[in-house]
Amino acid sequence: MELTAVQEAVAVVLAAGKSRRMGSDKAKVLISLNGRPMITYVLSALTEADVIRKVLVIGHQADRVRESLKDDHNLEYALQASQLGTGHAVGCCRNLLQDHQGPIVILAGDQPLIQASSIKHLVKTFQESSYACVLGSATLDDPSGLGRIVRDRNQNFLRIVEQKDANEEEQSIQEINVSCYVFHPLLLWEALNKISPDNSQKEWYLTDCIEVLIQQGHRVEALNVISPVEALGINTQKQLFDVERQIQSQCHASK
Repeated sequence: MELTAVQEAVAVVLAAGKSRRMGSDKAKVLISLNGRPMITYVLSALTEADVIRKVLVIGHQADRVRESLKDDHNLEYALQASQLGTGHAVGCCRNLLQDHQGPIVILAGDQPLIQASSIKHLVKTFQESSYACVLGSATLDDPSGLGRIVRDRNQNFLRIVEQKDANEEEQSIQEINVSCYVFHPLLLWEALNKISPDNSQKEWYLTDCIEVLIQQGHRVEALNVISPVEALGINTQKQLFDVERQIQSQCHASK
C-alpha cells in the first residue's frame, strides 16, 4: 500500500467532553479563555497551519457548541452521543471522512496553546515520509500522570505507555505524548476496527491504534517538536489560570 497521502490534510478536533473537574456546567471547549472560547485557539492554529477543513467531534451541549461557532463556515460536525474514549470519538467521523485520502490531523480541543508551526512540522514530515502515523511529543520536567514515549537505545520510537501501566524505568521518562497526531486515513480506519474497550474504563483509546499499526509492521514516528507550553492541557481551574497567563504573556510579547 502506498502510504504517502497526497490530498490536503483535514483535522479532527475532539471536543465532546464535559468540564466536571472545572466546576462548570459548560462544555469544556466553550469555557472562556482570555475572552474567547477555548476551542477557538485550536481552530485558529489549524487555519494558520493551512488545515482548512475541520471536523469537530461534539457531544456535551452539542447545540451550544454549534451556536458558538456558527460563523466558522469551514467547520463540520460529528456527534459523539456517549463519550466512550478518544478512539470512539474519531470513529464517529468515519462517515464524513471515509472518502478523504489525505492526512488526518487529530487534536484535543482543550490544548489551546498548540502552535501552527508545530502542526505544519508534523504534517510536512508525514507528507514527505512513508509513516502510517506521526505524533507530536514534548519533554516535561514533571510528566506525572501522562503517557510516556518509549524509545529503543537508538532513539527509535517503540510505543506509548500510560502512567498506570509504566514500570519504574518508564515512569522516569520525561518525553510525553501530547495527543497531536497525523494519520494515514485508510490505515487509521483499519486500526480503529481492531481496537477494543478491554480496559478499566471500558473505552476505545486512540493510542491503541498506534500499537496496532506497529504490530502490523507499519512505521510510526514520534517527533519531539512540541514545547512544554504547547503541551499544557486544561482540566482544572489552576490549569485554566496557567494557560490564560501564558496567552496574556504572548499577547504582550507580540505588541
